Amino acid sequence: MEAVLKREYILHNLCCPKCAAKIEKHIGALEGVNRALVDFSVQKLVIEAQNAGLWDDIITRTGEIIKRLEPSIELHDMAAFPGREAAKDKKDVPVTKWIRRLSLTLGMVLFIAGMVFDYAPLITPAPLTRFIIFLVSFLLVGGEVLIRAVKNISKGEIFDENFLMSIATIGAFAIGEYPEGATVMIFYQIGEAFQNYAVGHSRKSISALMDIRPDYANLKTAAGLERVSPETVSIGSLIVVKPGEKIPLDGVVVDGVSVLDTSALTGESLPRDVEKGSAVLSGSINKSGLLTIEVSKVFGESTVSKILDLVQNAGSKKSVTENFITRFARYYTPVVVFIAAALAVFPPLFIPGAVFAEWINRALVFLVVSCPCALVISIPLSFFGGIGGASRNGILVKGSNYLEALTNVDTVVFDKTGTLTRGVFSVTRIVPAGDLTEAELLYYAAHAESNSNHPIALSIRNACKEEIDGGIIGGYEEIAGKGVSVRVGKAQVLAGNAKLLEAAGIPVPVVEEPGTIVYLAMNGEYAGYLVIADELKADSKQAVLDLRALGVKRIAMFTGDSKVVGESIGRRIGLDMVYAELLPHQKVESLEALEQHKSGSGKLVFVGDGINDAPVLARSDIGIAMGGVGSDAAIEAADVVLMTDEPSKIAHAIHIARRTRTIVWQNIIFALSVKGIILVLGALGLATMWEAVFGDVGVALIAILNAMRVINMPRPEGAVKPPQHE
Repeated sequence: MEAVLKREYILHNLCCPKCAAKIEKHIGALEGVNRALVDFSVQKLVIEAQNAGLWDDIITRTGEIIKRLEPSIELHDMAAFPGREAAKDKKDVPVTKWIRRLSLTLGMVLFIAGMVFDYAPLITPAPLTRFIIFLVSFLLVGGEVLIRAVKNISKGEIFDENFLMSIATIGAFAIGEYPEGATVMIFYQIGEAFQNYAVGHSRKSISALMDIRPDYANLKTAAGLERVSPETVSIGSLIVVKPGEKIPLDGVVVDGVSVLDTSALTGESLPRDVEKGSAVLSGSINKSGLLTIEVSKVFGESTVSKILDLVQNAGSKKSVTENFITRFARYYTPVVVFIAAALAVFPPLFIPGAVFAEWINRALVFLVVSCPCALVISIPLSFFGGIGGASRNGILVKGSNYLEALTNVDTVVFDKTGTLTRGVFSVTRIVPAGDLTEAELLYYAAHAESNSNHPIALSIRNACKEEIDGGIIGGYEEIAGKGVSVRVGKAQVLAGNAKLLEAAGIPVPVVEEPGTIVYLAMNGEYAGYLVIADELKADSKQAVLDLRALGVKRIAMFTGDSKVVGESIGRRIGLDMVYAELLPHQKVESLEALEQHKSGSGKLVFVGDGINDAPVLARSDIGIAMGGVGSDAAIEAADVVLMTDEPSKIAHAIHIARRTRTIVWQNIIFALSVKGIILVLGALGLATMWEAVFGDVGVALIAILNAMRVINMPRPEGAVKPPQHE
């Protein structure tokens, strides 16, 4: 069986989901193409085909399709781009922006001038002058809508909101209602501007994640070190990683001792000590010593490669809610146009005494009132209002589809470090042995760790209230992977893990407490231990309570930390499930397992903050990132960002989303009801253009005002207020 070939391309300047859907549909229909996928979030096109001989023809026709549908989009082979620059947008040409803004401004100024002439008793412009003022205003404001309608018609896409907007407003001019035609177009453009602004929040690149990709590997050869691409290194080869460099491939340390920063992989800020025989993962950063590593996996199978692949392809698995207006207009617009045409033509042919002029007038009134402006404008504004109201509360929502998805949250999964906890280590317990007091044990521990910059050492020194006396410290020796040996005054102190004391023949009790245990011995005798742990955020427990009050069925936690630590936190804040000791790809697997148990329409939310959380943030139905302490990659991959880093904000975001949905449906029911009544009256000749104006512009204005109510969103009733932070 012939293998399926897959190629990836960058679509520069891809700026709307509807454009992405059109491109995907047309390319997928090409001969020889098995599947085409356009990922709007990362501007990526994936084409799969089996016949390699058709590739050149497929790519040629793909370029033609893109230029025909969206001429501003540029197609580039992803292989020609450095990974971290592949998804960058090209900036709009400033001149184009200024011309658009100037046209809208001049059009609105002319419209206001025309209205002043209409209602000023001492100024009566000639009919031709009045017509020209409103026509120029209309063309300046709505010219691009008319052009889009013409272009879409030329491509065979006739019935859309651009077409109906054009027909309705031109119809208004045809029956002499110039101000109404210009007004409708102005409000439409305002709604478009708000919608585009909202979409802008959801169009940020996740290219920051590419910073974890290693650029090179130092391959050890007979001639010395050779800098090569990680993709060219085979299993069993020896590579050298210098201090400050990323580990490019998974492997085992064969020589050297160092400390690794694994936060990009596990999300835990605590560095990891490694020595000969330690397994190391690609993407970790070597912080101190020189390491020689034997490669155990090729680059394509390495940890960093899996993370990158998960992030780049997660978007293809996420369901995207189709815009209601686009769906509605697909059927509504052609039906309205055909009814209006029938209203203008058939009655004069079959009703005795009926004249074409009267029924054409009724048909135009019918078209004007039937224009879905109230929905086209107010629904995006409702969601934008919800997005704006959320942002005022420190909640950034990147698109209306994510806000809508928040209305039906079934399961919430939290990361631990930086999300439920502060990500700051501190001494949480001091347990001395023998005659020592807690203060004395901490005093010796702080002096023993005074020469180390390790986070554990820093937390011990910060906990000690007494000033460190460097004059009493001597004989400092750091024992790799175990701890330190140092003389403090007259006492010989050992401080480190259990292996350190056991190697010196000192019995160590088994301690099972959440956190990192630092054991101490003085003059060959066991002296006690300290527990260093991450601190819970002040409102973590409140976040769980608020979510349960809103009807969230399951609340879980993923962490790369130990099972003891994870389960301890789970009990303290009342979580349903805790998944511990997880790597990024295991988090995705656990998330997919949880998805199997959620309700059919329920959404699964993941809340995280680190680079390692980016794949699972992208894979979840809704990804929420902590903006203050969160990594850039996590923030870009997420759909919602909590700028204040308070997990209790999640419940507020859900409340805002539900209130927004209520307002959206209020507008839909109100607009369709009023329009339905006036449509019937217009067809019977009982409604004039003024009623049609109200049915169009008036209803739109009321719907817009209703939509903007969501911006000033109060805190949800019944939810307990989170604690005040100092």
